[in-house]
Amino acid sequence: MSTFSLAPVAMLGAGARVALVAPAGPLRGPEDLERAITNATAMGWDAVPGQHVLARAGYFAGTDTQRLADLNWAIRDRTIDAIWCIRGGYGVTRLLDGVDYDALIARPRPVIGYSDITALHGAIGRRCRIQSYHGPTARTRLTLFTRNSFERAVMFGMNPGGSAHGARTIREGRATGRLAGGNVALLAALAGTRYLPELDGAILVLEDVNEAVYRIDRMLQQLRMTGALGNLAGIAFGHCTSCEVSPEQEGSANDAGTLRTLDDVLRELANSLNVPCVTGLPIGHIDDHWTLPLGASATLDATGLTLTVGDTV
Repeated sequence: MSTFSLAPVAMLGAGARVALVAPAGPLRGPEDLERAITNATAMGWDAVPGQHVLARAGYFAGTDTQRLADLNWAIRDRTIDAIWCIRGGYGVTRLLDGVDYDALIARPRPVIGYSDITALHGAIGRRCRIQSYHGPTARTRLTLFTRNSFERAVMFGMNPGGSAHGARTIREGRATGRLAGGNVALLAALAGTRYLPELDGAILVLEDVNEAVYRIDRMLQQLRMTGALGNLAGIAFGHCTSCEVSPEQEGSANDAGTLRTLDDVLRELANSLNVPCVTGLPIGHIDDHWTLPLGASATLDATGLTLTVGDTV
């Protein structure tokens, strides 16, 4: 069993100064920034946008230099209490070597986001050994469900998970471990680097979007072959949004039995690792989703379809 552990970060109260940064893809326009500011102020926080959040360089929110400057400004400014990424997209992996991890170690702060922000979560866990939050990006239109989980996680330190209506048991069982993971494609991209999260003894949290089932299969196999999944405690899969079976894999009326689904992929992996597994949890590119403190202890009950963060009785 791994002894790797991550330290919790401070809860965010009224008046917290929250930096809004865009380390990955570009915003659609000022309306995204306005919604991010509105979301932060609705929490009682003081929203502080980065200088370059509305910049654009192709499929990035500004050049690497601009995005890294905003991220490191937020990390180094000791008056900033948290860093809330405005959107995902792509681009965080290009910044990882230049992040000022020492400044974050000196004053740990919550970092919040998901999807492409998975790369930053992995790096922070590895280099700073502090928890971070797999949660909505700042521009998200927060539903009541999403906001409730978010507030419980980052403001009150309460269990932001619970029962998952509509989830499915892939492999029965119960496991306790440290939450780790995020977007499947980003985790696969980090394989073999010094930024892949420590997964020994972990409950692996997964989600993705716009990926064919065979690509999810390939990425999970890549992670498995690195040895990173060998000592998992369990698998908590959320949603793979718009992850359709590719046309060449579709079954016909005569060979419908050949159709290979995401459930099949997960069942095969969970059985090979001998761990409990659930899919369909409220995690990922969906309207109602949980905010999960990566690095915190949690219990996955694959039979009861619950994920409970924190101490259990």
